[in-house]
Amino acid sequence: MVDLLYKWPVAAQLGSRVPKEKFYEYGNVSTAVREKFVAEVQRITWAYKLAESTINLPGNTSVSEIQVFQIHTKTGNVADQVLSAIDKVIHYPIIFEITRAGAGEPKVRMVAAHKQLGSGAPKLSTYYSTKWLHAAVERQSLPTAITLPALYAAILEPLTPVTMRPGEETSEVADRLATVRKLEREITALEGKLRTEQQLNRKIALRRTLKARQQELEQQR
Repeated sequence: MVDLLYKWPVAAQLGSRVPKEKFYEYGNVSTAVREKFVAEVQRITWAYKLAESTINLPGNTSVSEIQVFQIHTKTGNVADQVLSAIDKVIHYPIIFEITRAGAGEPKVRMVAAHKQLGSGAPKLSTYYSTKWLHAAVERQSLPTAITLPALYAAILEPLTPVTMRPGEETSEVADRLATVRKLEREITALEGKLRTEQQLNRKIALRRTLKARQQELEQQR
């Protein structure tokens, strides 16, 4: 996990509170997820809107705006299912900042999934997160970019297990993230089988397959 929070542009600040009920009304939210909203979420704030009108970077159909949502928790954390329910209602990429109160200074973590937009429901990768950081930590300036899609990719890059490649489209990043996730699951399963396998010839075959998957994973990163 990375040690990073961004300093969002003042020109993009909104600070609009969003009632939790809006996500029940417009989203296909199950009873179990609704209960998580009630139990875990204190309030949701639409904090910043990164758009051509606010930060003077042009977008495209896949990334026309980037939203920053701040969520204050009741329990100290928010489940990914809650974030996913919000992401599926808001048809723009979202960067979340989760805040938890404690005995001392509040702590914040930044979390996001790579979001691929199309004509249907948004496609979301796994959620990736920074460490929990003190709310007063010095924030870093946004990455340099000349378009909103490039900015979105650069914001997410420190969070995700892949490195952005020159000229890469957001859909290509999403595909690589899905491949990385699949390979990580396969590697974990192979490692488990290798630990329990007794036959030497089977161990050799498993090691060979494991090495091949590990090499594939490095290429995707």
